Amino acid sequence: MSAIVGIVHFNKQPVNIEHGRNLMQSLESFPADDVQVWCKDNVFLGCHAQWITPESIGEKLPFYDYERQCVITSDAIIDNRDELFERLQVEKSHRKTISDSQLILKSYYKWGEDSPKYLVGDFAFVICDNNKKQVFGARDFAGARTLYYFSDQQKLAFSTTIQPLFSLPYIKKELNQQWLAEYLAIPDLFDSVDTTSTVYKNIKQIPPSHTLLIKGDKVTLRNFAAVTMGKSLQLKSNEEYEEAFRDVFQLSVNAKLRTHKQIGSHLSGGLDSSSVVSYAVNTLRKENKHLHTYSYIPPNDFVDFTPKYRIADERPFIQSTVRHVGNINDNYLDFEGKSPLSELDDWLEIMEMPYKFLENSFWMKGVLEKAHSQGVGVLLSGGGGNFTISWGPALEYYALLLKKFRWMRLYHEANLYCKNTGARKSKIISAIGKTAFPSVYQMLSSNEIFPFPLTINHEFAREANVFEKLKEQGIDVTGSSITNPYNERKKWFENGYYWNASGTALSKLSLRYSLWSRDPTNDIRVINYCLSVPENQFVQDGYNRSLIRRSTKGYLPDKVRLNQRFRGIQGADWVYRMIPSWYSLMDEFHQLTRDPIVSEFLNIGLIKSLVSKFESEPRSDYAFNPEFRVLMRSLIVYRFLKKLT
Repeated sequence: MSAIVGIVHFNKQPVNIEHGRNLMQSLESFPADDVQVWCKDNVFLGCHAQWITPESIGEKLPFYDYERQCVITSDAIIDNRDELFERLQVEKSHRKTISDSQLILKSYYKWGEDSPKYLVGDFAFVICDNNKKQVFGARDFAGARTLYYFSDQQKLAFSTTIQPLFSLPYIKKELNQQWLAEYLAIPDLFDSVDTTSTVYKNIKQIPPSHTLLIKGDKVTLRNFAAVTMGKSLQLKSNEEYEEAFRDVFQLSVNAKLRTHKQIGSHLSGGLDSSSVVSYAVNTLRKENKHLHTYSYIPPNDFVDFTPKYRIADERPFIQSTVRHVGNINDNYLDFEGKSPLSELDDWLEIMEMPYKFLENSFWMKGVLEKAHSQGVGVLLSGGGGNFTISWGPALEYYALLLKKFRWMRLYHEANLYCKNTGARKSKIISAIGKTAFPSVYQMLSSNEIFPFPLTINHEFAREANVFEKLKEQGIDVTGSSITNPYNERKKWFENGYYWNASGTALSKLSLRYSLWSRDPTNDIRVINYCLSVPENQFVQDGYNRSLIRRSTKGYLPDKVRLNQRFRGIQGADWVYRMIPSWYSLMDEFHQLTRDPIVSEFLNIGLIKSLVSKFESEPRSDYAFNPEFRVLMRSLIVYRFLKKLT
């Protein structure tokens, strides 16, 4: 893993060495095992290296191929090395020592601009090809690594993070108001529908699943479309689907364990992280290695206000997994004294932009801090599992059966679902009907749907034409439309703006703590397999998420594997943690409403009314109040703009 930077002058003018030095100095706040640069005439490349894999130790990066006249700098871990060795006919004697960067370069020689299609893993890289007189770069399909750039007709400058680019005298730090308008208007957790844009006017980024080609004065971004939608796999039995799943998932997990350091994993009480842990231990036990797990828990004095079927403290399920799987060093972290408010400024420094995952911010960072202190180089997670390994929305599938008049199958499934969940049959039948015919339900229902509050200044929104633009992209700015999980899944895999949001946070956080966040549930091979599986494999015999439940038999305890009665809810205590700072927080909101720095961007009238609503009585259950959430997002924007000016 590395932070990479570079400058290329297209007019053949030599690069000012001071400019290159300034780029590298801007990375000095990050840990590094090695720092190297490569400079020749009009090209400067740098690498601030963190050695994660065995092959990266002592790696020459940037790497220059004298014969081919190509130089590469990269931030990458490639997972399908064995497959590439065969395709590229790499001699067996070289396979253990060849670096991932050299493997990328060899792929470029064979497949050219299509090479990223053949790479599985997390990567961002830039290749300067002197023979073809071009610059070629790419970012992996999920955007797990970041790469920002500035370009004009004379030059290109790029960096893993944004701030180094502002060390160059020709790049100005100016707010991108269109990006900010979209950030404020979008109720969901992503920032902007323009995946090339950033919060800064002059800085762009390579979107997830895209290549960048600069040849002459032409800049081309191209989607290499790694995800395959619509293919259907037809196997003979449940057992064959389960075996095929176990094969591809174990392959993915094993590839993500490649490090000379310790290996860790997030672990909650749910299916996704538990499955990752069980499959990882399955391999590590054979290698006589232990897995470090990190589980976030609320403070001892937190009173769980959530419904009976939700649990804020997932320790009973986590500990059941730990006992069953074994070979685990488990850590339970309550992050005493930490809150989203205490970590806000630090997160703005990490992200270099406003962010929306405030509720989970304090424990996300805290887990990496703890893992880093224990020498972990790879930290596994199951963050992408909802749409892959644990896909299977039961009520929505039953609604499809209802609309297709498959009465016997629906009767069988609904009976078993009630038995497994403990829900009343009348309640489930009503829920299936509402899911199958939502428009009819909306007409008959007297219940008003609560719209997401719009904190954007109306005049600012009009000038940016933001509502029309978002409507064209199918974004509901009110957040009140009834969503269909099948449509949401399709949008997730087809729109890069979701990947930008998650990938950016993990990339920058892992760079700070010199460890690599890796998600086997988001491996392209796992994704393509799960997208090809028929829907009846995901919902069966009264169980949602049926495929992963069946495929972890023996791997996980039934308490976790078959649980449909309780759901963990990480971060339910995020507002509770801020209560000791409540009145100083409200004072800052009052200050915000009087500060002209935000008046042209934020709906000050709305913010004033929300402050009046919340200031007198701090309550933990504000954690799920959308009005309080947008109030906190306004604070993030306020602090960012103060830092910017």
